[in-house]
Amino acid sequence: MNTIGKYLLGVAALILMTNCGNNNSNSNSGAMSSSKAEKVYVAPGEHDEYYAFFSGGYSGNITVAGLPSGRMLKEIPVFSQFPTSGYGYSEETKPMLNTSFGFVPWGDAHHPDISQTNGELDGRWIFINENNTPRIARISLETFETEEIIELPNSAGNHASSFVTENTEYIVAGTRFAVPNPQRDMPISEMKGQFKGPLSFVSIADNGRMNLEFQLNMPGFNYDLAHPGRNKSHGWFFFTSYNTEEANTLMEVNASQNDKDYIAAVNWKKVVEYVKNGGGKKVAGTYAHNVYDEKTHTATSTMKEGVISINPVEVEGAVFYIPIPKSPHGCDVDPSGEYIIGSGKLSTDLSVYSFEKVLKAIENKDFVADAYGIPVLSYENTIAGVVKQPGLGPLHTEFDGKGNAYTTFFISSEVVKWKLGTWEILDRQPTFYSVGHLMIPGGNSRKPFGKYMVAMNKITKDRYLPTGPELEHSAQLYDISGDKMELLSDFPTHGEPHYAAGIRADLIKEKSKKYYELSENEHPYAAKSESEATVTRNGKEVHISMTMIRSHFSPDNIEGVKVGDKVYLHMTNLEQDFDVPHGFSIIGANTSEILVMPGQTKTIIWEPKREGVWPFYCTDFCSALHQEMQGYIRVSAANSNTPIKYTLDDE
Repeated sequence: MNTIGKYLLGVAALILMTNCGNNNSNSNSGAMSSSKAEKVYVAPGEHDEYYAFFSGGYSGNITVAGLPSGRMLKEIPVFSQFPTSGYGYSEETKPMLNTSFGFVPWGDAHHPDISQTNGELDGRWIFINENNTPRIARISLETFETEEIIELPNSAGNHASSFVTENTEYIVAGTRFAVPNPQRDMPISEMKGQFKGPLSFVSIADNGRMNLEFQLNMPGFNYDLAHPGRNKSHGWFFFTSYNTEEANTLMEVNASQNDKDYIAAVNWKKVVEYVKNGGGKKVAGTYAHNVYDEKTHTATSTMKEGVISINPVEVEGAVFYIPIPKSPHGCDVDPSGEYIIGSGKLSTDLSVYSFEKVLKAIENKDFVADAYGIPVLSYENTIAGVVKQPGLGPLHTEFDGKGNAYTTFFISSEVVKWKLGTWEILDRQPTFYSVGHLMIPGGNSRKPFGKYMVAMNKITKDRYLPTGPELEHSAQLYDISGDKMELLSDFPTHGEPHYAAGIRADLIKEKSKKYYELSENEHPYAAKSESEATVTRNGKEVHISMTMIRSHFSPDNIEGVKVGDKVYLHMTNLEQDFDVPHGFSIIGANTSEILVMPGQTKTIIWEPKREGVWPFYCTDFCSALHQEMQGYIRVSAANSNTPIKYTLDDE
């Protein structure tokens, strides 16, 4: 065979091999896609392995998803009115949104955290912070309803929150925006040395009830994020702070001048002991404490005054600063409690501190300076190691319980896996796009579950079908059970998730309440049977205690209401079965509908402005005869003599 023939034969063979290779590649790609789909597939009627609770950011609420499917299970209203259920509209839940500034129908929800026992997630409650009007909420994981909200006075920008200690003794709240404390009229340009950054410590009773115990009146830096010590470092809290320059304008430039900012290390057990022994002083501070009572199905709001304020300098050995590369964000503690990871957003490296070295530096008084009287520890003598050039814009770190850490990098849009102790980079995977927080179920506890990791991305762009200028944010699920991270799926998230908390479903689902016992309903206007339904007038107030059951209201014909009356419609759902809610709405009501769970009572106010006969109906499809579940209220002139009359089937 001549040279040209050999050449052509070789080319043909190469093409054949290449084509075969491409075919195999496509086949493998299909197999890989199929494998990934199988990993996230949850068959109809089957349940997800994990619950994931995503903060809603500017939605003010929490969304609940199942993992690995990414299916949205529920939105839990917390700091914002929610017309789907009537939260914040019903008379029973309006008090939950009361503050010292009045009724605030919106909030900015950031960081959920699940209650713990001995450093492990126990599934009793989930807590979440509100950034704009500083508050902390507690949500029951039995009912998936908000049970308590406490406001935090003397603070602004409650961002370093709501992280709980490993036996749910305390929850903290930082001040992201330094302010005068107490608040007063003063020139903004004089803030340096005058503004403060209080750190609030809220105790949690055995029944979950929160109490504002004290505030550490820290120097006026911006306290951004926090995590409690755990295991060997239990009893401490660690807060990142930026703007140690104490700038007040063009912050992106002026708050990034110092080469290093600080992590504040707080021995909270020492401060608690100091307070118990009479330390601190009570200062002014008005705040609302709102509590929902499951027996009466009603919330109450109590306005409180005064809080114990602590000068950190006066509690010897309790508060220290640790230098950290400039403009830090995340502050995370590994399951052993030995390593504290600080993410300097403008640093090319990731700093890892040793708790044992921190203690030794304190013992040796290895101080390099002080900040307003608070000792500053040596950076070199507290650092355990540095992860060299892992990515650009480090933000947050979580742990898999196998000695590995996972850090998000906002600018380079990736998650990087690295080894605790050796600081070796093991893997990196891109995210789409601009990742903020990440979450490993149990990743901020002593015992992470270590199977999945969720990245929460700020920019969605081309990941889903376009929906105009406004897009939902994107979450991405990774399998982290092997040596390398594997991207399994994308799913949209609601609002702007800043963080999420995850827990094994079997720790919660068997305790989930299915309905409220009607016999235990202590609402003052509950009608526990149709015979108890009433309509009563007291001046211009009319109270209607009505029942709901498939598929009628009782009463369903009401007369004697007049223009200008204030009508309280108290609805009791008589069902005693799982997943049979009833809704209620009436034309002309300046509120949302209400959704009433089985055994529950809810109330809306209706103030009729016109004469006529006005229909009401059930808003939740409850049975084959749902369309027939309706009634009428007759409204007469304000000066009429129409008597109160109410009937069901003319009885």
